[in-house]
Amino acid sequence: MENVKHFINGHPDAGFGKRHGPVYNPSTGEVLYQCLYGDAKTLDRAISVATEAGLSWGAASHAKRLEVTYRFRELIRENTDRMARLISIEHGKTIPDAKGEILRGLEAVEFATNAPHLTKGEYSRNVGGDIDVFTVREPVGVVGCIAPFNFPVMVPLMMATMAIACGNAVILKPSEKVPGSAILLGELWKEAGLPDGIWNVVNGDKEMVDGILDHPGIAAVSFVGSTPVGEYIYHRGTANNKRVACFTGGKNHMVVMPDADLESAANAFVSAGYGSASQRCMAISLLLPVGDETAERLLELIKPKIENMLVGPYNDPKADFGAVISGESKAAILRAIDVAEQEGATVVLDGRKLTVSGHEKGFYIGPTLLDRVTTKMEFYQKEVFGPARGIVRTASLEEAIAITNAHEFGNGAVIYTRNGEVARRFGMKVEAGMIGVNVPVPVPAGYFNFGGLRRSKFGESHLFGPDAARFYTKSKTISQRWPEPSEQSQYSMNFPSNS
Repeated sequence: MENVKHFINGHPDAGFGKRHGPVYNPSTGEVLYQCLYGDAKTLDRAISVATEAGLSWGAASHAKRLEVTYRFRELIRENTDRMARLISIEHGKTIPDAKGEILRGLEAVEFATNAPHLTKGEYSRNVGGDIDVFTVREPVGVVGCIAPFNFPVMVPLMMATMAIACGNAVILKPSEKVPGSAILLGELWKEAGLPDGIWNVVNGDKEMVDGILDHPGIAAVSFVGSTPVGEYIYHRGTANNKRVACFTGGKNHMVVMPDADLESAANAFVSAGYGSASQRCMAISLLLPVGDETAERLLELIKPKIENMLVGPYNDPKADFGAVISGESKAAILRAIDVAEQEGATVVLDGRKLTVSGHEKGFYIGPTLLDRVTTKMEFYQKEVFGPARGIVRTASLEEAIAITNAHEFGNGAVIYTRNGEVARRFGMKVEAGMIGVNVPVPVPAGYFNFGGLRRSKFGESHLFGPDAARFYTKSKTISQRWPEPSEQSQYSMNFPSNS
């Protein structure tokens, strides 16, 4: 297959870089093609194109931007099967899972059609001295979007659609592991009528990330990925006087009370814990049953569900989930399980030796469940981006909340209970950005803000929702007065007041 190029000024572009990296099919472990990496010259060209195109797009009418955004939405729907297959072959997730990602990303596209409302200003007549004051919101210019491997379509849609709807031009750097979807999105934007130069894709690794963070032509940067990388991006980007919003790691706790519907809780834990081979920042990482009896009853329900899971290639219609993204990722997950066992965790279900017939070189790990994990274990403390989940036994709701709040991450937290007072207390006391009550993955709808707390987010903005429109626009306040032609004015040295 042909190497993956950049997408600049509405066309595939080989760029000027001399480096490249392999893109694997995780289901087989084989190299699909090479991804061409850009360099400083490639980025300069993309930003120059985006800056020029952004001047006209930023001045375009809301009606024109809406027309393009609506058409883009329809094209995504029309190309869902094609897009899902591309996601799956590069990522390893099953095709139904990829289609779910696309549909969820469409929520952000649909919400972006509200940009004219979200960017409306305010107006006050005659604040004093016949002076009227109003605010306007304008696009910030060229924005950089640095996307992760685990959602090759959904996250770029959540990052960039609102930016475009607000009149900005975009430089997207997708993960070099899954570059194909970003190019396809560019083709669909072009078909929808987006002017050339507004959606640009530059591929690469840390060199390209640093270029985006340092380049004076980029006004704002949005990032989704691991906490160490996000913290680095936040500090380097803000040091260069850019707006930066980073959405980072998660270790999402699921508390189950003795009064909960345990069958429902077990199903929620299995689906939210192991879907997409657990390569989701909002996956349930840790199960916290309150009381040993609750833990034992949950184990009885969970074990057969996990044992009956089928792991297989992305195009196997019977597969529950597929391979992890790379051989390096697989090795890191296996090490995390080994260390947990060495530190005293009980391996209830072990997926370390899984092989998939006919796909022996694929990057597969079977669903793994560890019991009696403690807060002192590395498995508890670090994000494990793969199908290994843990049970932390607790004696009370208060202990479960304390354990949840003690973790450095605060992306999401969930409780299963039939008691409204308990749910209310959980929601008030837990320090997490997204909280679920009898909801396993509390990712909000596209018209609510998405983002965690503590070290799960750097910066004050959110990934989608109303905050995204504020992030991608700058505010101006204009005070104006139109005196009568015959009015005489005099200078005054006093500080002006609106009296």
